Amino acid sequence: MANITIYWFRNDLRFEDNPAFLKASLESDVLLPIFCHRKEELIDNNYSRIGVHRKIFLRQTLNKLKLKLKTMNSDLLEVHGEVSEQFKKIAEEIHATKIIFEKIIAPEELEEEAEVRDLGIHVETFWQSSMFDPSQLPFEVENMPDIFTEFRKCIELNNTEIKEPIPSPTRLPSLPNKNLNFNSQTDFSMLSQYKYSSFPYLESLFFGGEQTALTHLDNYLLKKLPHTYKATRNQLFGIQFSTKFSPWLSLGCISARYIAFKIKEFENEFGANESSYWIWFELLWRDYFRFIHFKYGKNLYKKNGLNKNPVIINHNDKKFNNWVQAETGNPLIDAGMRELSLTGYLSNRIRQIVASYLIYDLNCDWRKGAQWFESQLIDYDVYSNQGNWLYIAGNGTDPRGGRKFNTEKQDLEYDPRNLYKKLWQKD
Repeated sequence: MANITIYWFRNDLRFEDNPAFLKASLESDVLLPIFCHRKEELIDNNYSRIGVHRKIFLRQTLNKLKLKLKTMNSDLLEVHGEVSEQFKKIAEEIHATKIIFEKIIAPEELEEEAEVRDLGIHVETFWQSSMFDPSQLPFEVENMPDIFTEFRKCIELNNTEIKEPIPSPTRLPSLPNKNLNFNSQTDFSMLSQYKYSSFPYLESLFFGGEQTALTHLDNYLLKKLPHTYKATRNQLFGIQFSTKFSPWLSLGCISARYIAFKIKEFENEFGANESSYWIWFELLWRDYFRFIHFKYGKNLYKKNGLNKNPVIINHNDKKFNNWVQAETGNPLIDAGMRELSLTGYLSNRIRQIVASYLIYDLNCDWRKGAQWFESQLIDYDVYSNQGNWLYIAGNGTDPRGGRKFNTEKQDLEYDPRNLYKKLWQKD
């Protein structure tokens, strides 16, 4: 009996260091790569769950993935709607014997997985979105330390090393001999471009896709920017103040392990310093936000999060809408929110400042802010987004209980010459 496999691309839109896709390519007689677009969904009947910036970056990435597959006599089938419904129909049509995909342990993604498993077809999932594999950790992931600092120290004391990335498939099995529609839809190429964007994804150097991500990493290392990362990472705008890996990481155009491995190679050749270490440090935070889901799961998505004390929120829709529309009257906050809506990107520093302002100055529901970031950010990542909002709100594992920023102090420290505010002031 032929092994007819459906490979479901989720947030792993790459060939390099994709163990699940490599396994599918090696063990299948027939292989059908699929990407499933979630049905259009509005948040509070007000705004799209996946905003235009995310859609464009995803479209660019899927186009590149499709072209890569075609060079290997394959293709990408894009479907829309409920995953289980689409897979049931396609699996019956091609007589699929197996479905392989990346493991994502956020609540909605786990529900999708359960629905696919209920189809009665053999399913294999692979954890492959972190820098370290859970099997490398010096503790059972369900019993990991709650506090990030303790988590980090355990990793460092154990001398846990980055594994070498998995190579790309050298060949792909044939497609099913069925009349499938491989045409993709949606062209956002006419979207207005904002020349001041810190991640100008409408410029070729910042397009979505695996090859652009790999080239960006190569150029970043070639310029020896890891040696200056810590000194520039808190700047508010510009193309080179941070690594800019996050948009490609969010869709899995490049893996965290691949980046970390290349940074280690760079350090071995040119020397390590505090800045190059800090890139590893930030990637470890990303791992931490993933692994904490193994321990607390759905509790991370409740109003109280992990906070044992009842959280009282006097949410005000008008104040929230003023925040979204950059009409709070606070110049720094409005500049940040305007940049977000126009470009789909914000520096990490501004993300923290506007999140703190929504929670502590406007007394709004942190979950609403997390949803708005989900809609707008091109580098939205379910684990990191939830983890960072919990961190600011004081509903996560941080013992210090929240991060309230003094906006005036932040403004004086990070934008003393008003350059950022002027850049994003209303026309």
